[in-house]
Amino acid sequence: MFYVYILKSLKNHRHYIGYTNNLERRMVEHNAGQSKYTSLTRPFELIHQEIFQNKKDATRRELFLKTGQGRSWIKNNFG
Repeated sequence: MFYVYILKSLKNHRHYIGYTNNLERRMVEHNAGQSKYTSLTRPFELIHQEIFQNKKDATRRELFLKTGQGRSWIKNNFG
């Protein structure tokens, strides 16, 4: 199983989009500062997750969410 997730920084209120095969481990990494991109904007809260059976579908969804349309969808659904 693969997860596409959206985090919200409690520091600057920006969103971070990613995918993983272990969501619990990934959340620990983000909040512990072990992810270079998000280490300065922690802590994070998980605001959305989607489950996929394969990596291809998960990466396709992650890439969509990082487009203008995807970010608009996030804004409309999660502020």
